Amino acid sequence: MKKIEYNAHKNVIHQQIKRARIAAGLSQSQMAARMQTMGINIDQQMISKIEHDDRIVTDYELACFCKILGAEEKDLLKDFYDNRYE
Repeated sequence: MKKIEYNAHKNVIHQQIKRARIAAGLSQSQMAARMQTMGINIDQQMISKIEHDDRIVTDYELACFCKILGAEEKDLLKDFYDNRYE
């Protein structure tokens, strides 16, 4: 099975997700619970893996993260747009 990575990263939003979650005052468990209410099958351990760059993020998960955190996609992709992943 081919690994899905971009310049050795599983996702390019892991740092911004963690920063935004903490700024919103949410624990990883609370974030997972909110995602579950949106129909996303995710738990605290998966949130941790995303934040530690050990799991990919799907497009629909990104959209739900944005809704929960009150952010736009470009906000969570800031590090990518600032060329921190070259």
